[in-house]
Parts: sequence; structure tokens; C-alpha cells
Amino acid sequence: MNYLKQTILVLLVISANSSIAQNNNYDKLGMQAWLKGDYKGAVAQLEKADTKDPNNSNVLKMLGYSYYQCGDYENAINTYSRFLTLKPSDYSAYYYRGKARLNVANDPKESLNQMRESFYLAAIKDFSKAIEINGEEDPQLLQNRGLAYKDYGIYKSYKIKKSVEKKACVALFNSSVSDFQKILLVQPQRKDIISLIDYVKAQVTSLK
Repeated sequence: MNYLKQTILVLLVISANSSIAQNNNYDKLGMQAWLKGDYKGAVAQLEKADTKDPNNSNVLKMLGYSYYQCGDYENAINTYSRFLTLKPSDYSAYYYRGKARLNVANDPKESLNQMRESFYLAAIKDFSKAIEINGEEDPQLLQNRGLAYKDYGIYKSYKIKKSVEKKACVALFNSSVSDFQKILLVQPQRKDIISLIDYVKAQVTSLK
């Protein structure tokens, strides 16, 4: 279990336990399924809980994460957006909404979708907000924003027609490298990050 999920789990257990007794049984059943990693079962129960109490932040957070784990990224995005209207300073919600948006942007089925670019931009914005709230010491946040910059740069590189567009791609790749290099400051032995930096630099070279 990664650190971010572990943190979410602890906070949810503490906050949800204090409110479940006051809510319907769907909350409890959904939380039990969520804790077992049965995300489909959690969705089934938490959707019912959400219908009864649409402003329950604990339910929304668990439901958003469950949708994400089930690969239902559209509902994950919508649910996390609702959650963030209630808890706008929760960095983990921006993180998972960003990951969901990046998955949509990278989905081959979205290749002809005019909305694809907006999903890349929204994902980068979400990761940036998570970093703003939680600080730049979290390698996981930096890595995902770096990946989003990389993927968006590659996407835009296929559409280059003018020199200004080439500069925009290079800027995205440089932002990606910058995030990856920040990770190496605290985790210098990360061979996967070193490989990503080499890959992104090669993309920049290919544009020249």
C-alpha cells in the first residue's frame, strides 16, 4: 500500500467512524467493502449512501476513490469535483482527480476527441494544486505531474506545424524534466526517474 493511499485510509477511518452512526447503513457497508479492496461492492453501497446524503464528504471521498479503482474515470472526476466543493484543501482529491483526467487523456478511445487537450491541462492543474497544498517534498505528486507534462508534450508534438508550437512542446518537456529532477534531489537512486529524464530529453532532441 503506497503512502498516499495509507494516509487516506487512516483519515477516512477516523472521520467516517465518527459519522457512520448518524447515517444510513449504506455508509457502513460501503466502508467495509472499501477497506477490503472490493471497490465494485463499495460503489454499489456508496452510491446508495450518496443518494440519501449527497453532501457527505466521507462518502464522496470513498466513492471517488472506488470509481477510480474500478476504472470509471468519468464518475471519479465528477465525484471528486463534488467532494472538493466541500473540502477544497484536500490535496489527495486533486491528486486522484488529476490521475483520472490523465487516464482519460491517454485513452486511445479519446484520440479523436477534441476534449483531449483540456484533460491534459486539467490534470496538470490538479497535480499543481496538490503540490501547492502539500508541498514539493512529495515525490509521488511530482512524478505524476512530470508524467502529465511528458504525455501532453508528446501529444502536442504530433501536431506541430509552426515554430511556436515546437517551443510550446519543448517547454512542456522541460517542465517534465524539472519535476523529475526535483525527485532525484530527495531520492537520487531512482533509476526509473533517471530513465524518464533521458527519455524526455530525447524527445526534445527529436524536435530540433
